Amino acid sequence: MKIAILSRNRNLYSTRRLVEAAEARGHEVRVIDALRCYMNITSHHPEIHYKGEVLTGFDAVIPRIGASITFYGTAVLRQFEMMGVYPLNESVAISRSRDKLRSLQLLSKHGVGLPVTSFAHSPDDIDDLLNIVGGAPAVIKVLEGTQGIGVVLAENKQAAKSVIQAFMGLKEHILVQEFIKEAGGSDIRCFVVGGKVVAAMKRQGQDGEFRSNLHRGGSAVLTRISPEERATALRAAKIMGLNVCGVDILRSNHGPVVMEVNSSPGLEGIETASGKDVAGLIIDFIEKTAKPNKTQTKGKG
Repeated sequence: MKIAILSRNRNLYSTRRLVEAAEARGHEVRVIDALRCYMNITSHHPEIHYKGEVLTGFDAVIPRIGASITFYGTAVLRQFEMMGVYPLNESVAISRSRDKLRSLQLLSKHGVGLPVTSFAHSPDDIDDLLNIVGGAPAVIKVLEGTQGIGVVLAENKQAAKSVIQAFMGLKEHILVQEFIKEAGGSDIRCFVVGGKVVAAMKRQGQDGEFRSNLHRGGSAVLTRISPEERATALRAAKIMGLNVCGVDILRSNHGPVVMEVNSSPGLEGIETASGKDVAGLIIDFIEKTAKPNKTQTKGKG
């Protein structure tokens, strides 16, 4: 097969591992910077141009699109789809999962466990906004944040009001969520490939840090998950329409709750913690499923 990997840096661990896994299985691989692609959007003959050449002949495309380039990256991926190239994750599913509010609304509609979450536009509604999530402490998140950036734990009501007012003053859209104290600054990353949880790791934040992101200095170890946690991760992935994703779960007193569904999860943490060839499992999945013009809008909403 001829496989394209949309990535801005071929030296990143995840990109490098996917290239190694694909080439080890005899495939031709090309790493393509989505921001250097430009498109000819024309009837019957959609094209993607890259550094002066027309990209042709690809059987599958693996999107490794960073949050900062979601709009343009998904536009390039959509053009591949228009050309009949099989996408590991579809553009509509990536866009759906990247919108934190939209994804939580969809998960809640289907009854997936979530932290109590509120959303408002007017600063006049802050008191009721906090009451909805059970008051302080509360977690305040900007909708466009990633890797733990733009996530604040407000210890008391006055601090929460000040943070919310500050974000609103900056015209930032925010979510306010209940603080799951019993999670103890840890979460579970379930790595889903093709409708199966292939590995799971427990991520623990540094002392005094409620965010468990590895980018924030957290650590990760292999962990066993319960049948309920496994079912929650698989349902979340299916609702988002993602073939490959990382589902981040908190262990709360009322069962597993989903924090986020990551459409471009890093491989380094999960491969190091589990010892599994997750990149190889992803390529195996593509070998079994990639067919021309198989793109369809998965999930709903």
